[in-house]
Amino acid sequence: MKHWTKIAAAAAATALIGSAAIAEGLFAPNLSYRTGPFAATGIPLMNGQKDYMAMLNARDGGIGGAPIDFAECETGYSTQKGVECYEKTKGEAIVTQPWSTGITLQVLPKTNVDNIPILAPGYGFSPMMDGKTFQWAFNTPSGYWDGADMIVQYLESQGDLSGKKIAFLHLDHPYGKEPIPIFEQLAAEKGFEFTPIPVGLKEMQNQSAQWLQIRRMRPDNVIMWGWGAMNAGAITEAVKTKYPMDQFIGVWWSGHDADLALVGDAGKGYKSISWSFPNLDAPVMADIKKHVVDAGLSDSNETEMNGVFYARGIIISAILSEGIAAAQAEYGTAEINAEQLRWGLENINMTEERIAELGLDGMVPPFSTSCANHTGHSGGWMLEWNGTGFDKVSDHMTPNVDGYRALAAEKAAEYATANAPWPTNDACDAES
Repeated sequence: MKHWTKIAAAAAATALIGSAAIAEGLFAPNLSYRTGPFAATGIPLMNGQKDYMAMLNARDGGIGGAPIDFAECETGYSTQKGVECYEKTKGEAIVTQPWSTGITLQVLPKTNVDNIPILAPGYGFSPMMDGKTFQWAFNTPSGYWDGADMIVQYLESQGDLSGKKIAFLHLDHPYGKEPIPIFEQLAAEKGFEFTPIPVGLKEMQNQSAQWLQIRRMRPDNVIMWGWGAMNAGAITEAVKTKYPMDQFIGVWWSGHDADLALVGDAGKGYKSISWSFPNLDAPVMADIKKHVVDAGLSDSNETEMNGVFYARGIIISAILSEGIAAAQAEYGTAEINAEQLRWGLENINMTEERIAELGLDGMVPPFSTSCANHTGHSGGWMLEWNGTGFDKVSDHMTPNVDGYRALAAEKAAEYATANAPWPTNDACDAES
């Protein structure tokens, strides 16, 4: 039997949205990147996001009776185009989804003026975890500093890190530089040698210089913060140079099935920390097939839909839809505005029970947000490439947020001072 709480919530939603037939809908644009050097990773993510929203529209008439207009504005991952898309879509939008740390940093100060929430799941400026300072920005369910901390936790579980050498192969872009402060802090605390190795945008497909440095350095581990063509270039170069794949770990954006499929069995042992997982038996997958794929509404394909990134796109749209639903229930209206959605995104409670109700079993760890906590810090799992796909090879891991809470507060204060006058939400209580 369904939980009585779910029945009560559904009845309440039906009562408060009795005019669903005349609902105009909710505009939730996505600043997509289906073109350019990062398209290979962007396409499955965008398809997963889009298909989940299309499923809600077809199955449920949207969220709370309001259909979702999930229009895309193509950026090609260009910061300039991203800002143009933000300006073009912000008028009627209840949210902006920048899909680039560079774009996020550019629109971050604008959102204080425009009063529109940024939803940047698993990316963006890590101190956005401080909701009091960054009242309009959300990087749920897990931030880059969370990922860096969990990777080091995993490596430490394999043995003492004191005296070890760790190379950090990263895109020379705000995204790739974002976790460096945490790695430097952890290196000082745990006694390992940390060496950043940047990869320029023009070097993504030819990393011979970087891998020559890695061969000479002979690191105990390589951590990768790559994206798009950089991931495929690094993985193929690692195989070519015979670097031990079981010593190679990427962030969640460096765990794309298609990149590993290029090397197949030779990539066995490569790992990626992840806050999402593709459970093909999850009920949501059957609903998407029935209402979207079989109806000819999907741009995806079977291979892509079996992968990590398509499933992550589903989770991202599920997070947004939960924020929308929370706001609708709080304000008693289907057609919420951007300010109301901010409240909703601050009151997400993805318990194991709720994850099961949404049909997302095993696809995302539980997490919750609040006024002060805009990340949720869900943690995740370490995934390992088995030659044809990724397997979970760890229990649910959680970041040691207390280890960098002070640094987050320091960086948030620095940002606010540099961008003064910077409004903060003083109604938020500090969180432990």
